[in-house]
Formats: sequence, structure tokens, C-alpha cells
Amino acid sequence: MKRTGPTNYVIRKTIRELIKTSNANKARIWRYVAELLMRPARRRVIVNVSKIRRYTKPGDVVVVPGKVLGAGIIDHPVTVAAIAFSASAIEKIKAAGGRVMHILDLIKENPRGSGVKIII
Repeated sequence: MKRTGPTNYVIRKTIRELIKTSNANKARIWRYVAELLMRPARRRVIVNVSKIRRYTKPGDVVVVPGKVLGAGIIDHPVTVAAIAFSASAIEKIKAAGGRVMHILDLIKENPRGSGVKIII
């Protein structure tokens, strides 16, 4: 069978932009995030807010190549970039003083990818 990749237009556009930014800035982190997004939907990353709290410190910038769900609590401000968020995850991250954004917005802010953590 021929491998087709994601059919969602937003994810396809995100993958193209990540690869283009990776090549232009020699930032391998964006290439790795693009590879994680190319996975089939059933193998894509799903992360709870509690996992973000466990592996981050206040002020960290985090990329989740998938969806962020609202299970758990978060007690410090972090910037989280992902493809999708649940409503409760957005609420909890913003209540802790953090920021929520799409991955495309993060690569515009930080094209070199310096200081960015990937949570899988």
C-alpha cells in the first residue's frame, strides 16, 4: 500500500512549514516535530496537563506534536504550542499564567527553536 500521510489540511500545512523553517535555519528540532506529526492519527501524541507540569519549570517553552488534554493540574506558567487543545487544557494553562498557541505561531516567534522542549 502507498503511504498517504495526514489528510487534515492544517496538519499538512504545519508539516510543510516546519520542514521549510528547519532547512532555512538549520534547526533540527522542527524537522523532528514534523516527523512526529507525519505519524498516523492513532499513533499521534496526546499529552495531559499533568505531564507538562511534571517535566517543565516556570517559563519553559514546550511543543506537543499532537493534542493537549486537561487531565491534572498545572501550577506554574509555561508556553505550550500544539496542534490542538481541549477546552479544559486551555483554561488550566491560562489560569496558571501560561500561554497557548499553535505550532505555526511558535515557529514564527522562534524560528531557530532555541530553548524549546518537546513533550511526547
